[in-house]
Amino acid sequence: MKKGKIIIISVIVIAVLGFVMLKVFKKSDKELVVRTYVVADYTVENTVTATGTIQPLEKVEVGTQVSGEIDKIFVDYNSVVKKGQLLAELDKSNLLENLRQAEASVRSAESELEYSKTSFERTKQLYEAKAATQIAYDESRNSLVKAETSLQNAVSNLDKAKVNLGYAEIYSPIDGVVLSREVEVGQTVAASYSTPTLFTIAHDLTQMKVEADVDEADIGQVKVGQKVTFSVDAYIDDVFYGEVQQIRLQPTTTNNVVTYTVIITAYNPELKLLPGMTASVTIVTEEETGLAVPTEALSFKPSEEFLSQQDYKDMVPMDQKPGKGMPKFDGDMPPFPGGMPPQGMPQGARPDFNGQPPFGRDLPDFSAKAPEMVWVKVDGKMMPRPIKTGMSDGVYRIVEHGLVQGDSVVLSANYVEKVANSQKMGNNPFMPGPPPGAGRNTNSNNNGRTTPKK
Repeated sequence: MKKGKIIIISVIVIAVLGFVMLKVFKKSDKELVVRTYVVADYTVENTVTATGTIQPLEKVEVGTQVSGEIDKIFVDYNSVVKKGQLLAELDKSNLLENLRQAEASVRSAESELEYSKTSFERTKQLYEAKAATQIAYDESRNSLVKAETSLQNAVSNLDKAKVNLGYAEIYSPIDGVVLSREVEVGQTVAASYSTPTLFTIAHDLTQMKVEADVDEADIGQVKVGQKVTFSVDAYIDDVFYGEVQQIRLQPTTTNNVVTYTVIITAYNPELKLLPGMTASVTIVTEEETGLAVPTEALSFKPSEEFLSQQDYKDMVPMDQKPGKGMPKFDGDMPPFPGGMPPQGMPQGARPDFNGQPPFGRDLPDFSAKAPEMVWVKVDGKMMPRPIKTGMSDGVYRIVEHGLVQGDSVVLSANYVEKVANSQKMGNNPFMPGPPPGAGRNTNSNNNGRTTPKK
């Protein structure tokens, strides 16, 4: 019986030892891989995107106020014109005929007026000598008034005929470039109801504008004076710059989608931007430059496996590292209860460990709400660091307090198998070999990239 107990106890001891040895050897096959990011200056931007159409800053449509047939055209597409330059002429035959008729009407009215004046003077003398009746006197005076009115109308028609004859010559109202020509020689234009457009002239193609359609959900963030970047399909690698000039209040509704037109000025010194191009617009609504960390660093929390193997007390005190001192906070962080914080933690700061002591030792209570936390790597060890953050673009976040330039914040820390994947691949005859130079010595920097060792 005693011998049986001894056997059972031996089996249990061997099993426990085997389990322990298995854990030890399994652990020895793993190594800790830490990804870090070196804190540096970064510009964080919040933006609003939209699409728009490029147009000249000033554009004029040139038309005609009289009907007629196009007799001559002196400019073409892309012609550079000056203010007052002759662009085209209408056939003047009908207009000259109207002018001659108006001149004849004026001469007739003048003759009628002379006759009416003479008749009125004669009738007036007879009336004063009591040789003419009151009726004859009134009729003579009325004829004189009518003759004067007829002359005024004839003169007005003559002036109109002269103006219309002048309209037969089309001049440029501004300096610029002809964008479009809508007529040909011999074409008849009618100005009965509206002025027909003959030419479209852009004033200065080195100054353009973008008419962008901004969604109603984003228009509240857009302000006059904000910086803008945009690109066009014709120059996909080029970035163009502009500024918000105007936000038009009139909405546009298309398929129940409400947008507002935002006018953006853009300089075009190389004349790359052409009227009508579609622009992909990015409006910078907020911008801040300063020390920044990836948002990934704020969500990193060490695993229990890592915490169980670290000695919190042996970590390097940050206040003893040159240039690594912690900045003082303004008292907006709750203090450590009952005394001084652990080494490396600033006075008045408290990290957040969800109420659990991170290393299972005699540490202060971390249960109260605390500022945001990152882990910093110093001399191969990691330690928590409370920070105060500001603006974020979703990828990076500005750090207002808690870090200095050059600090290495931890993005991830995981135990992985020591056996390299390249060695496993090398045992497979069907896999390609390593690229040339893959065996040279390399040093790993704080961003996880490799650089040749000097």
